[in-house]
Amino acid sequence: MALDWSIFCADTIERQVQATCLGFGPNQTYLGWLLEAWGQTVLVAVLSLCVALVIGTAVGVLRTLPNNVHGQPSRLARLANVWVEFFRNIPLLVQVILWYHVVPVVFPVFADTPKLLLVVMGLGFFTSARIAEQVRTGIQALPRGQRYAGMALGFSTGQTYRYVLLPMAFRIIVPPLTSESMNIFKNSSVAFAVSITELTFFAQQVAEETSRGIEVYLAVTLLYVISAFAINRIMAAIEKRVRVPGFVASTGGGH
Repeated sequence: MALDWSIFCADTIERQVQATCLGFGPNQTYLGWLLEAWGQTVLVAVLSLCVALVIGTAVGVLRTLPNNVHGQPSRLARLANVWVEFFRNIPLLVQVILWYHVVPVVFPVFADTPKLLLVVMGLGFFTSARIAEQVRTGIQALPRGQRYAGMALGFSTGQTYRYVLLPMAFRIIVPPLTSESMNIFKNSSVAFAVSITELTFFAQQVAEETSRGIEVYLAVTLLYVISAFAINRIMAAIEKRVRVPGFVASTGGGH
């Protein structure tokens, strides 16, 4: 069967091929809709990654706090452990549905929150548990003397993490953060479950409307590949820029 790429130049109402393929608003074409869906996907992924990085870093730090005077994990460390276990062991789709259907009912303050932000919270919290593990591992991989050096300089615990431990730990975990950044873009497809018009929602809807599933899914797949490759290259550039010679082994990502 021959592929018919002209479907992307058709308008979404009459499905007639237009003079220009890039149409938005009242004259929206399927190509215009595709690009808008791509923008929604990028927005969900970027916002979720920001939430995951902030919370994941905080939780990862809490999990590495020194034990109390009795040799037991501090209360904050135990709370961080609960966070990781809770969000890591509930499937992502279930979390997104809970955020969309249950949280606004149980907590009325979220009742008027845009559904896109609810998806961002669900995806961000889910990913924060994974990033927390990476941050914890990065900190624990550092020589113990670095923590003692911060203490010897008179730094508080917070200053030791901020100026000594975290800058080096993040250099170690750039490769797994790269994979996590690519995963969060892929996982943003769960937003279709609550009717966010991202790429997966677009693909399913347009394939049904036009019966051109092959062309539609090829285009969507290409955009996912382009996005993942862009993330990979950005993170590789960051890794190359912040690498400390002789401290972090090269992964080849920057070449």
